[in-house]
Amino acid sequence: MAKSKILYAEDDATIAFLIQDGLENHYEIEHFSDGKSAFEAFNKADFDICLLDIMMPEMNGFDLAEKIRDKNSEIPIIFTSAKALKEDRIKGLKIGADDYLVKPFSIEELILKIEVFLKRSKKTENTPQRHSVGKYNFDPKNYTLTDLQNTITLTQRESDLLYYFIRNKNSVLKRQDILKAIWGDDDYFMGRSLDVFISRLRKVFADEENICIENLHGIGFRFSEK
Repeated sequence: MAKSKILYAEDDATIAFLIQDGLENHYEIEHFSDGKSAFEAFNKADFDICLLDIMMPEMNGFDLAEKIRDKNSEIPIIFTSAKALKEDRIKGLKIGADDYLVKPFSIEELILKIEVFLKRSKKTENTPQRHSVGKYNFDPKNYTLTDLQNTITLTQRESDLLYYFIRNKNSVLKRQDILKAIWGDDDYFMGRSLDVFISRLRKVFADEENICIENLHGIGFRFSEK
């Protein structure tokens, strides 16, 4: 079986060597020391996941992630950065990243994160093709919401979250249960990620009077459709 292919952007040669050494037995990994060359490679080849540092020459990781998202709304993006400020993590998630690992981290932790996203990228054939959500047809395999005029392409996280809501429609969903189901963890920053993605879905359904993502204070959320 062919190995999954990783685009890895990191300008620190020592860190890059250690990460590549830890991952190369599991994945095919292509390393780039600046954001510009990483994006050029992204445009020429197919990758399964992106690992991006933030502070890089030519093009920083935030700008690189935005350009990747413009080209591909589905590919998982994980930031691997020494920037530990809450504001940086939230910015990365708002750009469209799926996760944010603060250096130093273990290779084991990184592999676990990568595997979570690769498994979710490989949608099973048993996943229902489409769901009706308000005026939209939702295709969880292709991450799209389609009406008579437009198609909205969601990120993988948004699609996973919406699919979870649909499968648990009208039920009270605890924050920790959502986080463990979608992110595999329920720490503080994953909770902030959840808030970002729920905000995005609310904007998508802003004109749908019959769809509500209700915030249940101190508990979680309830997705309902009248």
